[in-house]
Amino acid sequence: MAKIGYHASHEQFKPSELVKYVQMAEQAGFTAALSSDHFHPWSEQQGQSGFAWSWLGAAMQATQLPFRVVCAPGQRYHPAIIAQAAATLAEMFPNRFWLTVGSGQALNEHITGDKWPLKQERNARLKECVEIIRALWRGETVNHHGLVSVEEAKLYTLPETPPLIIGAAVTAKTAEWLGSWADGLITVSRPPEQLQKVVDAFHRGGGEGKPMILKVQISYAADEATARQGAYEQWRNNVFKSALLAELQMPAQFEAAGEFVKPDELDGPVRISSEPQEHIEWLQKDLEMGFSELILHNVNREQQQFIEAFGEKVLPVLQNR
Repeated sequence: MAKIGYHASHEQFKPSELVKYVQMAEQAGFTAALSSDHFHPWSEQQGQSGFAWSWLGAAMQATQLPFRVVCAPGQRYHPAIIAQAAATLAEMFPNRFWLTVGSGQALNEHITGDKWPLKQERNARLKECVEIIRALWRGETVNHHGLVSVEEAKLYTLPETPPLIIGAAVTAKTAEWLGSWADGLITVSRPPEQLQKVVDAFHRGGGEGKPMILKVQISYAADEATARQGAYEQWRNNVFKSALLAELQMPAQFEAAGEFVKPDELDGPVRISSEPQEHIEWLQKDLEMGFSELILHNVNREQQQFIEAFGEKVLPVLQNR
């Protein structure tokens, strides 16, 4: 049975609020959680950026849900530190944590003052980081000098079972590359024909039979106008192509780009509807595409209403299919 999870958006809510929301989500019937990991939000209006790794320990203690976190080892995070952090969570909460990794965005990574590499170099650096992390999880002493450097690193606290490493992809090209080395795929929702290309590419690259996670960006509210306005206020700065999302450095720059987005242009990047049945139909198509987890991100600020409504009207349908 596929998991239907709740997305904890650190860009939009205080960590203390997010702990309450994941507890509510578990009580409502959600069966997984995904945490973002940002240094900056996408806009000043979102206004938050709690440290995900501190929060994960608290959230996992407060619930029994399996958790995933999206991070970008290699610049803001040294891979040895990510390996240690993930190993600690996996030891404390066995079989409840997966690490999801991507090449990152300048919005979060530029703070180190280092050069922001081109996409090809970021991909190569990510692959190096994953190899380092896996070696540390095997208990090896790691020395490595490449796009990142490691000297005499060894982890002494290890879980019985290491976490899976799920690769993040937006494009089919990246998904095909991930198929050859990642333990699974995480991608974001978009029109079915575009999403199918990413799935097919991941399978073609070697990902057949591996878990696939879909982060589904929705805006649900009591009426259509409120749902659209909430999405527009909170998420219009994050509907651009990945090439732009990866390069802008500050929330103010995303806000400048977002000024040109009209409310009706959010359809596609965000599924906007006040009708639970419409969301059910969309999500059923995602499941038919082979995703083993759907992580629902309600991009507006009305989290309690979303959790309660989906717990009552959406989750029972999807979990009984």
